[in-house]
Formats: sequence, C-alpha cells, structure tokens
Amino acid sequence: MQTVPFGNTGFNVSRLGVGLSEIGGQLAINDQDQAAAMLNTALDNGINFLDTSACYGISELLTGRAVSERRDEYFLATKAGHIALGAAGEEWTYQAVSEAIDRSLRLLQTDHVDLVQLHSCEIEILERVDVIRALQDAQQAGKTRFIGYSGDNEAAHWAVDSGLFATLQTSYNLVEQRARTSGLLEKATAQGMGTIIKRPIAGGVWGKSRPEAGIDDVGRYNTPYLLRAKEVRALGDIENEPADGILTALGYTLGDPNANVAIVGTTNPDHMATNIKQIDNDLPIPPSVIEELKSRFEKLDKDWAQRT
Repeated sequence: MQTVPFGNTGFNVSRLGVGLSEIGGQLAINDQDQAAAMLNTALDNGINFLDTSACYGISELLTGRAVSERRDEYFLATKAGHIALGAAGEEWTYQAVSEAIDRSLRLLQTDHVDLVQLHSCEIEILERVDVIRALQDAQQAGKTRFIGYSGDNEAAHWAVDSGLFATLQTSYNLVEQRARTSGLLEKATAQGMGTIIKRPIAGGVWGKSRPEAGIDDVGRYNTPYLLRAKEVRALGDIENEPADGILTALGYTLGDPNANVAIVGTTNPDHMATNIKQIDNDLPIPPSVIEELKSRFEKLDKDWAQRT
C-alpha cells in the first residue's frame, strides 16, 4: 500500500488506516476472533495506522488482545478526555486524561502509544490548558510519542493555530468539505502536522443516494449525510464518476494532498479486504470528478458545517 509522510512525525503512514470505533461498539468480548481477523487482514495488507479511543467501548481491549504482539508494525493512536468504561471523576480534567492514558496502555498491552489525541473537546476546554498539560506530561514520561487534537470547526482551527499539537484528526468527505474550504487542512499541512481524516466515506451514503436505491434513512448519524448527498446528485450526473460509491468517496478524500491517512472502520474482515483492494488498485479517480464534487459542495453549502 502507498505510504506518505505523516506530517513532521518522521513516520510514513499508509493512505488507509483502521478506525476502531466499530469493533468497540458492535462486537462483544466473545467476538475476539472476528476482531483479530479484521485487524490482521489490515496489517497483512500494508495498513500501518490504527486509531482507537478510551471511549470506544471495548475497542482498546480487543485491539490489545488481537495485535499487541505485532506492536512494531503499526502507528497506534488513541484518544482521551471523556469518562469511559465505568471510570470515576469529571471529564476533561487533568486527572481524567492522565488516568485514561494509563488505562489505554494497559488495555492495548503496550508501554507506549504513538499518539494521544484530545477527543473533540470545545475551545473553552482547550483554553483551560490543564488537559493539554496532561498530554504533555504523558509525552514527557514516554507514554506517548506525539500529542494531537481530534475535532472539527472552530476548535480544530484553535488547535492548529496553537502550535501545540503534532497531528490533527478532522472530518472530511465529499459531502463535508469545510475542512478544505475553510483552509483547515491546508493550514495544518503548512504547520507540519500529520492529518488524519475521519468519516472519509460519509457512512457510505454516496452510493445510497442514487434515486434507484430508494433509501431515505441510514441511521441517526448518517442520514444528514444522505440528505446532503441527494442534493449533490440532484444537480445531475457526473461524467466519468466510478460506479462504486465507496470508491468515489475514497477517491475524493484521498485526492486531497493535505489528507495523509483516511481511517475507515468495519467489523468485517472481507469489507476491510475490499477497501484495501480499492486503495491499491482503483485509485486515483478522475480529477474532473473531484473538481465537480468540490464545485457542487461550494454551490450548495449554506449550513453544511463539519459535524461533531
């Protein structure tokens, strides 16, 4: 799989990474073999970036059990800030972040992660500084190599402008382009930050937005994406658009030079293998398709801000 420099971290990251929210929220402890099969499929085929979080249910536990013995083969990122897994205390405090990092290390069965990110907190919390200091102290103690911010909109701009973080994780896809139109991704790249794209396929709504699909609801979170996609499609066919909606979505996101790694989540090893095949064999998509998608978003964007 193609790799690119991950900002100024010194690490070359695969264009496709694994988002581990799904295995934490959709699998149970007795699904360990399924989680292991998906993760090992990813690592066996050149993916070297795993992204989890302290608040993704049993994600860290399943990941640690599945691939801790392959620890030197991947860049491991987690997130902290929320109270999770029955922990006590107040979220978004120095104590909450510090304790979450220690718990993550135990569950992931490692003495360090490569990246700890603050998980989608608002500017007011960032300005309090104590949560950032918790990350810095963990870095000083060797518990993480880098610190980053995961989030959107004004808080993401604050994080980039602060110069305190090595990486930015933010939402970006063919129906959520504010990270591009606001200059966020370009600014992060100029700062030397590694960029992680969450929701790069927008829940798979592009293919589902075709009129013949007859789909009007794809769940609480992704239905607003579907409605956006239908508006984009209503402007007419796009010449040379790939038949596969997932391929179009991946091609759009990874066609941006300011996007280092796009994280896609699944619990299914076969779905992971299909995503890898598309990245390896079917990209890039025609530049004219990307430009048309950009133009349509800019025409339709009235209140299409990044969704937290």
